[in-house]
Amino acid sequence: MTNDLRVIEGRYLQDLLAQPQALSDTYESLDRPRQLMNLAARLGDFQRVVLTGMGSSFHGLHPLNLQLINHGIASAMVETSELVHYQSSSLDPRTLVVAVSQSGESAEMVRLAQVSQGAPVIAVTNTSGSTLAKHSATTLVTRAGSEFSVSCKTYVTTLMMLQWLGDALCGLSEEQSRRKLRDAAGGVAGYLADWKKHVRDVADRLNGIRDLFLVGRGASLAAVGAGALVIKESDHFHAEGMSSAAFRHGPLEMLSAEVFIGVFLGDEKTRKLNEALLADIRQAGARGELIGEASTFESFRLEEHAPAIRPILEILPVQMITIALAALAGREAGKFDRATKITTTE
Repeated sequence: MTNDLRVIEGRYLQDLLAQPQALSDTYESLDRPRQLMNLAARLGDFQRVVLTGMGSSFHGLHPLNLQLINHGIASAMVETSELVHYQSSSLDPRTLVVAVSQSGESAEMVRLAQVSQGAPVIAVTNTSGSTLAKHSATTLVTRAGSEFSVSCKTYVTTLMMLQWLGDALCGLSEEQSRRKLRDAAGGVAGYLADWKKHVRDVADRLNGIRDLFLVGRGASLAAVGAGALVIKESDHFHAEGMSSAAFRHGPLEMLSAEVFIGVFLGDEKTRKLNEALLADIRQAGARGELIGEASTFESFRLEEHAPAIRPILEILPVQMITIALAALAGREAGKFDRATKITTTE
């Protein structure tokens, strides 16, 4: 990799480096609207909670889904495209919908607004005047600001807002929730302070790879799914995200020196399983590294923070992967040739 990083220093990188400010602005704006607290008080009246979105907005729902399930709330994640075309029968006044869209104007969200059939919708969006926001019972607005292409500021601020929402639905006080989230901006800033070193070190690990996988369990599935998506968007490089367990059911056969696997360490419940998978990956001759607090690879090592903000921090090494792959290819990361920021066609 060349030492001249100017080729990758485009608007996408600027957005990555602006994430701490976006998180700080969102944190300062956190509020619990009366309509939200009314829905939280009525939570027992609903038969189910459906969490929906597309792309990284969908993947970012994993931590909220687990939080609600662990609190005894019947929760399910459904892509909006599937919800509006194949599961619309569940959209009635007995269903509470949490809909996530950075623009609130994607084709699927516009259709959801048309077919929600009395199901109250909590919108999480970066656009307060959007179609989604206008047709929702209440709206939580992130403060990510404008974004060039690939979701980064909108993704991390959405994760913060979804944690805030989950805490409200599960009965935590505003003070408790703020305490859990207060170090998010600082944690991201601390990691990004060494971004140039991270990019160079990650590029050394990735040089010559043909296939890239991201694997994890639990809340880490957010970074697994969103991460593989942003690598494809940013670099035109194929990456696949799946659960650590699913990786053993087939893809393990692909292992070679040209395959790299990022294994998210995750929480204590399944850390030993993820560490064992990495050991088997390396034993088979493939390349792999842990992503998390105990990683021996400095650029994938995350600082210890409250578990609530781990999903925010976990996406950062993946973002460094996107820049490193761009540097190896000699192209600007995050520059769309075919995609658009808002997907308006189903």
